[in-house]
Parts: sequence; C-alpha cells; structure tokens
Amino acid sequence: MPVDEYNPVQCGIKPRLVTSKTKMNTDSYQAMLAAVQAFHEKHRFKQTGGEDLVYRVALMAEEMGEISACVTKGKGQVRLAEECADLMILVLGTAIAADFDLEQAFWNKMKQLDRRGGRFVDGRIRVSEFE
Repeated sequence: MPVDEYNPVQCGIKPRLVTSKTKMNTDSYQAMLAAVQAFHEKHRFKQTGGEDLVYRVALMAEEMGEISACVTKGKGQVRLAEECADLMILVLGTAIAADFDLEQAFWNKMKQLDRRGGRFVDGRIRVSEFE
C-alpha cells in the first residue's frame, strides 16, 4: 500500500497526536502515526470497537504468533517484515486508542534500558531488571 494513501493532508484528517508544527516526511515516526490515525478514522475504529484495548491486545498476540511462525517455519525475510509491520501498526494504533505519546514512552524506556547491565542467561544476553 503506498505511503501517501494515508497522508493526513490528502485524507483531510488532522491527526490527534501530530501538531501543526510537526514536519511530515515518510521517514518519520509522526508520518507513521498519522497514517495509522488516518486508517483508524477511515474505518471508524473509535466508533466500531477497533480501539478497544482488550481487542487490540488479542490482535497483537495474534501477530506475535504469526511472527513466531515466520521464524520457526522459515517463511523468509519478506514475510517476517510484513508481520513485524502488522505488529508495529497495531502498537501505534494502541497508542492512539489509549491516547498516550508512544514516541516519548519509547525514549523514556531507552534511557532506562541504557542504564541497565547485561547478563547471560542460558547462553544468551539479557538486559533486564534482575531482582
């Protein structure tokens, strides 16, 4: 699907989480968020249950299963990328549905992770809170 298809300017939609000061380009988080927002508006997710958080969690779990199948069944990089994109779209949509700033949450979490040390568990690196 072409990126411009869900360009909020072309769709006549002002995204909730994108300000007028935000410069839109297709390489930005804001452009991806606006595309997902426009998709939600187009299909009236807010009015038709598509933004229900329990439903969204179930959809994300389903996508994780599809990602797992790609890896464990050797379905290839193209299919894996598509399934990861599906999950990313759902995550962005969940930020829209729950009305939080995912970009800020991401950077806050990266700062937390950066302060953590790594540990090998069963021969693999883990960077977690070990308590």
